[in-house]
Amino acid sequence: MSVQRLKVTVLLATLAAGSLLLATPKSSAGSDDRPLDLQLAAMLERLGFTGRIESTLEQRLGRKVDPKLADLGRNLFHDTIVGLNDDNSCAGCHAATAGFGDTQSIAIGINNNFIVGPNRAGPRNQRRTPMAANAVFYPTLMWNSRFASLSNDPFDNGDGFKFPPPEGLTLSDKPHLLVAQAFIPPTERVEAAGFVFPGDSFDIRAEVIRRINEVPAYRKLFGKIFPEVRAGGPVTYDMFAKAIAEFEFTLVFADAPIDRFARGERDALTEDQKKGALLFFGTANCVACHAVSGQSNEMFSDFKQHVLGVPQIAPAFGNVTFDGPGANEDFGLEQVTGDANDRYMFRTSPIRNVALQPAFFHNGAFTRLEDAIRHHLNVSKSARTYNSVKAGVDGDLQGPTGPIEPVLERLDPLVAKPTPLTPEEFKQLVEFVRNGLLDPRAKPENLRQLIPSSVPSGRPIQLFQ
Repeated sequence: MSVQRLKVTVLLATLAAGSLLLATPKSSAGSDDRPLDLQLAAMLERLGFTGRIESTLEQRLGRKVDPKLADLGRNLFHDTIVGLNDDNSCAGCHAATAGFGDTQSIAIGINNNFIVGPNRAGPRNQRRTPMAANAVFYPTLMWNSRFASLSNDPFDNGDGFKFPPPEGLTLSDKPHLLVAQAFIPPTERVEAAGFVFPGDSFDIRAEVIRRINEVPAYRKLFGKIFPEVRAGGPVTYDMFAKAIAEFEFTLVFADAPIDRFARGERDALTEDQKKGALLFFGTANCVACHAVSGQSNEMFSDFKQHVLGVPQIAPAFGNVTFDGPGANEDFGLEQVTGDANDRYMFRTSPIRNVALQPAFFHNGAFTRLEDAIRHHLNVSKSARTYNSVKAGVDGDLQGPTGPIEPVLERLDPLVAKPTPLTPEEFKQLVEFVRNGLLDPRAKPENLRQLIPSSVPSGRPIQLFQ
């Protein structure tokens, strides 16, 4: 085993075990008597926030995470063998250098320049790629929640896992929502498959597996885990999906200062972060959508759909036709349900490690966290005065914006009224969201080592900036 693979395997095992956060630190002497601490601790207790969600992973899986299977998934995640257009991998849009999220305001899939980072170029899709980190706890996936556990528990397939046609409920036998979800990305034409290969989703998956079976190194790795392959049988798509999901199971980074505070480490948050947290959970009412209770799994999202009045931007060059008469709108949930009442609705973004994102909202219309938060506090003003150049989006996204008044007509009541904050309060709120929710293990300098120097297929690795 190479030195890099040994280091990565140890890292994957460590992340999966959650051993970095299980201990409950003792509170600093006398800190429990501080009014801020008492107020915030009482608020978190009332919400049921424990700061221990990461430690529940293996108990909910009903087994330990397998480091060998996860490492195999890591290689597949970074290998363009899974994309029939031969130029994109899962990591092309879910980059280790961005907390396993997108490096772009709006994703660039196929026909890219083989760069993953700020200088990535190519035709754009319709939305920003969501973060894959912590997704093991998400009951719904994607901006329109089109992949969902009907029980609202990604670990429970009892009520089925719902996908758009042609899959529907056919993936409900998979043990976790992420295993089921792994059946989809290679079949997406604009993300991975391209438009040359003929056939449907089933044909595309069959071709991906044919490719993998043709690589002796992959067959050897699968054979070490699956007895059927070791005995001479083929690698199957189920095995591939389990490997991808197992890697994603290791991408849990939920030990932020707010978690350590909730477990009793009262000095984990600075005074400004504590004040910002009280605003987040209290006066500013961010928690109404960025929920931490119950089925939110402490992920800072209610996983429901809302209209947030986000300015509508569209690329000058893309491979997706946008909605509306001007082809510059995104109808969101309506695309899934066909119900016009769902127009402009998007799933609340889980915001753990949000500071690692280069852009915000479903279309990356804002590139500064301060601007994204300011938009929430006065949506109508922000939307009507939006300037894509000042917002900092890339040049190909700076064209005329789509109509905003129809969006504001459907604005969610939760954000319909402005929430006035003083400049000091605003600074504190930003500080909590930026640093109070950031697990330092997810920083690029730590996750970059998960990018393999080579993959079993022998194909080149995309250039990660």
